[in-house]
Amino acid sequence: MFRFLHAADIHLDSPLRGLTRYPDAPLEELQGATRAALKNLVDQALRLEVDLLVLAGDIYDGDWPDYNTGLFFVQQMSRLDAAGIPVISVSGNHDAQSRITRNLRLPPNVTSLSVEKPQTVLLEEAKVAVHGQGFAQPVITDDLSKDYPAPVEGYFNLGILHTSADGRPGHDTYAPCSVEHLKRLGYQYWALGHIHQREILNENPWIVFCGNLQGRHAKETGPKGATLVSVENSQVTEVKPLILDVVRWTHLRIDITELEEPQDFWSAVEEQLVTELAEAGGRLLAFRVETVGSGPLHSHLSADLEHWNHELRNLSLQVGGRAWFEKLKLSSSVVRNPSDRETDHTLTRLLDMVQNRSPEELEEMSKDLFETLHKKLPRAWRTGSDAFDPFSREVLQSLVRDASGILEERLTSKGRDS
Repeated sequence: MFRFLHAADIHLDSPLRGLTRYPDAPLEELQGATRAALKNLVDQALRLEVDLLVLAGDIYDGDWPDYNTGLFFVQQMSRLDAAGIPVISVSGNHDAQSRITRNLRLPPNVTSLSVEKPQTVLLEEAKVAVHGQGFAQPVITDDLSKDYPAPVEGYFNLGILHTSADGRPGHDTYAPCSVEHLKRLGYQYWALGHIHQREILNENPWIVFCGNLQGRHAKETGPKGATLVSVENSQVTEVKPLILDVVRWTHLRIDITELEEPQDFWSAVEEQLVTELAEAGGRLLAFRVETVGSGPLHSHLSADLEHWNHELRNLSLQVGGRAWFEKLKLSSSVVRNPSDRETDHTLTRLLDMVQNRSPEELEEMSKDLFETLHKKLPRAWRTGSDAFDPFSREVLQSLVRDASGILEERLTSKGRDS
């Protein structure tokens, strides 16, 4: 039997920009998560005594901030070298050859495949042929797979490719290719990187995105890790996910439609949080709360967001386990009651003006309203995967929802008082 680990998108020492705007963020643990996850990967490779580790791009998040990033990678690869485990990798868009200005000599067990053309490495004793090509530049729009060689006869053929395949939401299109073309090449397994969610595109042959090793922010939720592949007689017999993350990100989506009191909201969040903590298995759980649906509770929440953000931090301290609350996002709305609007014609007209603006009109308005404000925001708020961009449609529509909620609350409360 031949067994190998397929990993990708380690993004070692990813800076996790934006976290500094959260005063209580466990920065040391979050910023060290990519290193801890890589160590977990090597620990498992040693424990399982695998025959090969395949890294399908984006080992690094970009140019090293200093040599310590490269030294940590060398340290972990040296552990595998001491155990006689080879490592074969390709570069991706984040660690393309042109982006990495610092370098260190790698241990002899590590082979970084060519960025000029597809390269084949033969593991003679195991009868395994590994084919791959890395990124010379960060942006590759050509289909690299079209130049991959024919399979080596009598060998298990394994292709490594950093690619967006036929496209995935939230990911830039790099080295695009079709599943049908990969199948026609005749390899038994394709180890893909770039897409951060684990996905099996095909089973015969196996074409697999293993996902990233460690979620880095609130948009990368759920278990993360690598894939363990077993091979017998040049055929894949098992493809098994290995969970290796040390910090788990999750979204708690709370439907407020049936919730009447603030305590109902608290209880709904607590119930989901306790479940997610159990599934996290002792890892640090970083969670975002998002409201959906429609109900009067929306106005109550939007009227005092600061209070509710602190209440949710309070809850994270009370539930037990290891939880860190990131933020509350209101994607819900109020229940509209047309009869209430008649109580104040001025507010009604204002509400209609807010709600009936087209996305294009909102974007035009935002240029005048927010340009100066945006320039004054701290850099931590303006950078990173979750940066605040007041000019984006998502943010503008969120502001409209919040403004509508406040106006609706004003209308309905006046109607109740009259």
